[in-house]
Amino acid sequence: MLDELLGRAELKDRIADLEEEKRHLERQLEAEEERRAEAATARQEAEQRVNRLEDRIAELEDRVERTESDEADLEFRGVETVRGDRLAELLSRLDSVETDPEGALTAMVPDDAGLPAEVESAFGDHATLVSRARPCLAVTDDAGLVSAALAPPVEPDPFARWADGFDLDREWFLPTGEFALALVRSDVFALGVYDETERVSFEGFESDVNSDHSKGGFSQGRFERRRDAQIDEHLEKCEETIEEMVGEDGPDRLFVVGQRTLLGEFEERAEVTSAVDATGEPKEALDDAFREFWATLLYRI
Repeated sequence: MLDELLGRAELKDRIADLEEEKRHLERQLEAEEERRAEAATARQEAEQRVNRLEDRIAELEDRVERTESDEADLEFRGVETVRGDRLAELLSRLDSVETDPEGALTAMVPDDAGLPAEVESAFGDHATLVSRARPCLAVTDDAGLVSAALAPPVEPDPFARWADGFDLDREWFLPTGEFALALVRSDVFALGVYDETERVSFEGFESDVNSDHSKGGFSQGRFERRRDAQIDEHLEKCEETIEEMVGEDGPDRLFVVGQRTLLGEFEERAEVTSAVDATGEPKEALDDAFREFWATLLYRI
């Protein structure tokens, strides 16, 4: 009664209405926030689907490009390093192939020139594999029964010949006759004279060449000059030893292998120079170098 007289009842009713309206608005807000969360989740899922589809499209486009390319899915049937008896056996098999007068192609393909026309014609779509294997000796026959490339340690001059058999000289692949093999590194030298696979004489030594520059003492520039002078002295000793062992009375063929940055010093003297990773004591390092040098990479095309 008193509330009605003072107008409190009307205020309380108004408060109750406002609280109900407030609860209604809060429920609307919660529903809107839930919808927004669901919308954000849906947007993220859609973005993920788009990304997956873009990746799939890119994959398919790449596959189409490779399919349309002349080199689509072209791979070697196999790649193998062969040496020793295994290599001799493979060469014998190739030597046994007999064809019509111009049924077998042998071609030495250098690394610094295009493919000979004979190779392009004989290998057809697979000529690109020959290009990948060069420098190499490519062999194939007109029936397509033989198709391979070999990267020998001793590369002959470029040629391309059709004949009744393959033209493969054993001296390109195997240690034959008498020859000298020298291993040259910045601080190690080893030289062997061989009769085929047998070493008949040996000379080797190590030189004192600084390998690391300490923080104290010489400056970096002075250290490098001193080291270069030590290497020059080492190389002079190497050349003197080669001259003593491979002079006028020595073997006609000299192969120099070892550290790539030093091989240029011996290019005029050596028949072949080749980088190898042989390290360690001179005699053991020379054995490793011999095995690494006299190896052929065989590509099956």
